[in-house]
Amino acid sequence: MQRREAIKSIAQYMGLAAVGGLIWSAYAKETKASLALYPPGARENFAQSCIRCGMCVQACPYYTLRLSGSKINDQAPYGLPIFTPREIPCFMCEDIPCAVICPTDALDLSLLARPNTQLPRKIKNSQEAIKFLDIAQAKMGVAVIDTKGCIAYAGIQCDACYRACPLIDKAIYIDYRPNTRTGKHALLLPMINNDLCTGCGKCERACVTEIASVRIQRRESVLGKMGTNYIKGWDREDENRLKDAKIPQGAKKENKQQTLDYLNSEDF
Repeated sequence: MQRREAIKSIAQYMGLAAVGGLIWSAYAKETKASLALYPPGARENFAQSCIRCGMCVQACPYYTLRLSGSKINDQAPYGLPIFTPREIPCFMCEDIPCAVICPTDALDLSLLARPNTQLPRKIKNSQEAIKFLDIAQAKMGVAVIDTKGCIAYAGIQCDACYRACPLIDKAIYIDYRPNTRTGKHALLLPMINNDLCTGCGKCERACVTEIASVRIQRRESVLGKMGTNYIKGWDREDENRLKDAKIPQGAKKENKQQTLDYLNSEDF
C-alpha cells in the first residue's frame, strides 16, 4: 500500500510539473516574442500573424533578416524573421522589399505609408513602393543609450552613433553641454528623438564600446505613455479653438484676452 501511495504521489507531481512546464514555455515564448526585433511594418501581434514563409528574409538585399531559431540566444519563437543590429542592422531600403513581398498583412504597408497618401491595393514594383512608402515611418524599435557605458558621457569625444544614423540630426542629435569635471572641454552627448527613431540599429552597429552603449529595444518595452488627461505642448489647433470659443453671455469681451494673457504669463 505504501509503495502504491508513493507511486501515485510521484505521478501527481510529474503531472503538475508537466502542466507547469507547458505554462512556463508559453510565457517564455511570449516574452521572447516581445524582445525580438522584427522587419519594418511588423504589427503588434506579428508573432501570431506571421506565417513563417521566409519570403521577407529572401527579399532582404543586405542579409539583415534571418529566421529565428538558428542561434541559441535567439529571443523569438522559431521561424520568425528577426535581425540583430550589432551584427547586421537594417539598411533602410527605400523600396522596402521585405515588407512589399509579404503575402499577408503581418508586415502592414499602411504602417509605412507616406503621410496623406492613399495606398494602392497592390504595390507592383520598387518605383511604386518608393512613391507610396517611406521607410522613415518604420517603428522597428527605439535606440536607448546607456549613459554609464557611453564614452561621450564620460567626456571623450565620440559621435559614431550620430554619424551612422540615417536620420542624422533628427532621430539622433547632439546636445552640447559644459564639462563640469574639467572645465575646459565641452560634452557632445548623443540624444535620441523617440518619435523619429526607426530602430534600424545602425547606431548600435557603429558604437565603439566593447558592448554597445546604444541598443535597439522594442518600443513597447521601454517607452512610457501619457494618459489622455495630460496635454503635451501647444499647437495651432488649440489656439484656433480658443479664438472660436464662445464668450459667456453677460461677460465682457476684454475678459477673454485678459484670461489668455494670464494663462500665458509666467505667474501662472
